[in-house]
Amino acid sequence: MARQGKVTVVGAGFYGSTTAQRLAEYDILETVVLTDIIEGKPEGLALDLNQSRPIEGFETTVVGQTTGTDGSGYEVIAGSDIVVVTAGLPRKPGMSRVDLIETNAKIVRSVAENVAQHAPESVVIVVSNPLDEMTALAQIATGFPKNRVMGQAGMLDTARFSNNVAEKLGVPVGSVQTLTLGSHGDTMVPVPSRCTVDGKPLSDLLPADEIEELVTRTRNGGAEVVALLKTGSAYFARADHYVRYERGFTLVSGARTLSSARAMAYLTDDCARVQTLEMRGQSRITGVGEGAGALRAMDADDINLEF
Repeated sequence: MARQGKVTVVGAGFYGSTTAQRLAEYDILETVVLTDIIEGKPEGLALDLNQSRPIEGFETTVVGQTTGTDGSGYEVIAGSDIVVVTAGLPRKPGMSRVDLIETNAKIVRSVAENVAQHAPESVVIVVSNPLDEMTALAQIATGFPKNRVMGQAGMLDTARFSNNVAEKLGVPVGSVQTLTLGSHGDTMVPVPSRCTVDGKPLSDLLPADEIEELVTRTRNGGAEVVALLKTGSAYFARADHYVRYERGFTLVSGARTLSSARAMAYLTDDCARVQTLEMRGQSRITGVGEGAGALRAMDADDINLEF
């Protein structure tokens, strides 16, 4: 199998390192770069992952690089097709995503400026919280076209909704289809009317009060994980979410084409917030501004965006 492309993951915490592992094990890329400001951490993780190649049977090379606040070390990301920004502080129990805005804004701005300098043709995918605000900031700091700076969350929120429904009804998760709209935060909107289980509407299977409990649990899904972990936030499901996105990028003659069953959100001219509208088999690309009139969407089957 021909391996092509280079992806950089900025931030070697639980989320970043898990994402690098998943990307490498898919064995579709030539190189995965993992960076972090903690000296030796990304190099050590990269060495560990490379030593797993004979066991797991993948050939993708993982490169680790410590970076400095002065921008040193970022030259390793040169030529990256995609840069995933995971850098920033995670939530602690009782914190909202917005509580992180001041600290993480400084971190994300610095990362974005270095990405613009060393990987000016890359697509940037932001994971750092608060997601919507950090995505907008990254686009401003890089100066990249709006369709090359994306926020990652929609599939994760929808997956949490689907898992909650499956657990409640005791059915396979594959039989559940759900839809979640809105930002990645307390204002997200799980849509029960678009939820089905084996083709049957959720309202035929559960009373309204129990459905509302599932909606509330979905909206607070990240906080539930944070409260249980005590330190750090969710990373397994988030990493799988990103890697599914990345697999949708096909590198063809220097152009990046998004052709995936899972669409990615990007900023539009009038977009103050970024989000993804997704359903299994009916994903859409969506940019949402302050008013409903800013909504833009297209069927995923028709998507063929060149960056």
